Amino acid sequence: MTRILRIDSSSRPSSPSAGNGGEGSFSRNLADNLIEHLSAKHPESEIVVRDLVTNPVPHIANETISGYYTRPEAMTDALRGATALSDELIAEVKDADVIVLSVPLYNFSIPSALKAWIDHVVRIGHTFSYEDGQFAGLVEDKPIYVCFSYGAGGYGQNGPLQAYDHMKPYLMMVLKFIGLASIETFAIEATTADTATVADARATSMQELAEHFGTIAPV
Repeated sequence: MTRILRIDSSSRPSSPSAGNGGEGSFSRNLADNLIEHLSAKHPESEIVVRDLVTNPVPHIANETISGYYTRPEAMTDALRGATALSDELIAEVKDADVIVLSVPLYNFSIPSALKAWIDHVVRIGHTFSYEDGQFAGLVEDKPIYVCFSYGAGGYGQNGPLQAYDHMKPYLMMVLKFIGLASIETFAIEATTADTATVADARATSMQELAEHFGTIAPV
């Protein structure tokens, strides 16, 4: 059985809810379609969802950091409690066969909900090591799919806004830092544009997914 870990970080739901005054989450919607393609390729798959908005991960506390740097034999019950969520989140990553992340651009970087998750997962001795002045990732590599969304157009390769995109470079660096190097990215841009432009952008992103997986684009 293929275990797919899906991690969502947009504050918006996949579809617009009544009275929210706008579209649903484009990054979540893109991930929905990507999951459809993965499920078609792996019909026996199990999907584990970690929604960082409906089930927020708290920021790490002083006790959490202390636990990160305490030797196993010196851990107290309090420190084990402070690092229990980190243990859980790291286990989800290591147990997954495939990981899917949906990530919108918020103020030129990742949502704070995702940064909180990263601070629990990027942990010395568990997901990376530091020896003789060198870092090394400790997580076994596996397929990673990241669905990005951008409110404006022009963030892509050589686009006029590429320099403003601190989301994609940072997230890809962090994933590779812990050992996850097999990354495929998909994106939808100009999500705040007029209706026709948004429809074209959505169709283009769906077609890119279909071409990548060699399947028919979901309707």
